[in-house]
Amino acid sequence: MHRYHGIPTDLARALRAGVPDANGQPAERIANPWQAAPCRHCLRSIPQGAEMLIFALRPFAHLQPYAETGPAFLCAAGCAAHAGHGVPPVLTSSPDYLVKGYGADERILYGTGQVVEVAGLDARVADLLFREEIAFVDIRSARNNCWQARARRV
Repeated sequence: MHRYHGIPTDLARALRAGVPDANGQPAERIANPWQAAPCRHCLRSIPQGAEMLIFALRPFAHLQPYAETGPAFLCAAGCAAHAGHGVPPVLTSSPDYLVKGYGADERILYGTGQVVEVAGLDARVADLLFREEIAFVDIRSARNNCWQARARRV
């Protein structure tokens, strides 16, 4: 059994309060120009026209070669952290996602990276988390490589 998580609530609050992002800059506040943008906290789509933040995200505890940094979106207004079971809404808006397993040292375990169709996403995550050496699985955009969510064993 596993659960999907977005960024921690304390990070979301800090970004909304103007604390610098992973690049040392405050998040940019804009009206969402797209039909939807994936919030990395509630793991739902931010509606077009709604205020959102764009920030640099590095969802790793320490700097190291595998600690990828990339752009991410956040509801500008407060939102509740994703707490549901199963695949969250933001992971159903694309035909496929890049899935990678990481060890407890936050380094990619080679051979785990794979682009997976959305219909097989939850099964692939479960297969990876069945392996003892995998501490968590990150799900990224297969097109832009942006971090979408993390899955961990329950």
